[in-house]
Amino acid sequence: MNMIKTKSVKAVIMAITILSLVATMYGKTVLALKENRYISENKFALVENVETIEPVKTAKKEAPKTTEKALNIEIKPVVAEAKSEEDLQKEALEAKMNEVVFEDMTLRELADKLDRSLNDTLQGQGYTFASLATDLGINPYLAVAIVLHETGCKWQCSSLLKKCNNVGGMKGEGCEGSSYAGFATLEEGISRYMHNLYNNYVSKGLTTAEAIGPKYAASPTWTAQVNTYINEIKAA
Repeated sequence: MNMIKTKSVKAVIMAITILSLVATMYGKTVLALKENRYISENKFALVENVETIEPVKTAKKEAPKTTEKALNIEIKPVVAEAKSEEDLQKEALEAKMNEVVFEDMTLRELADKLDRSLNDTLQGQGYTFASLATDLGINPYLAVAIVLHETGCKWQCSSLLKKCNNVGGMKGEGCEGSSYAGFATLEEGISRYMHNLYNNYVSKGLTTAEAIGPKYAASPTWTAQVNTYINEIKAA
């Protein structure tokens, strides 16, 4: 009887052991199946993510090239053309004409004012007188007034000016064998007159008709006549 009980107990223990082993194997199999399923599902997910991400990476790599290409097309370097000597001279003259040079007038305004008193051969020479006067520090009204008195040009210029370009009645040689100076061009005659006025009078402190008159001319009425022209030029 005791032997039968012992065998039954062993049989039960063996059965329990077998069932435990079967349960363990079953659990491992189920876990493995779950892991395989997870890997399989995520494999497709990873493939999808790679397909989605890869174009972005490609775009990022190509972006600098695209930007560089766009810059080459849309942004072109601006190369300034070299200005000619003539253009530079025109710009310099324009700047000079707009400078205030005398009694709150620009050089252009002063030239226009002097031109209104210059006629015949000297018509349009206002700029020449204005430019030289301001450069040398001579009162432009005084300079032009002396010319108007000495050689006319308020209406008709004298033959001395027309034939020999003598502006201001300067003494010297070269004018048809006379005692008056002659010059090749009108511009040269004006320049020589203005420099003579500066060198022999203005630079020595003789800056008015009253101061210049006794040395410039013998006529006692010279000063009064020059001052009359000065007032007419101012009022023009």
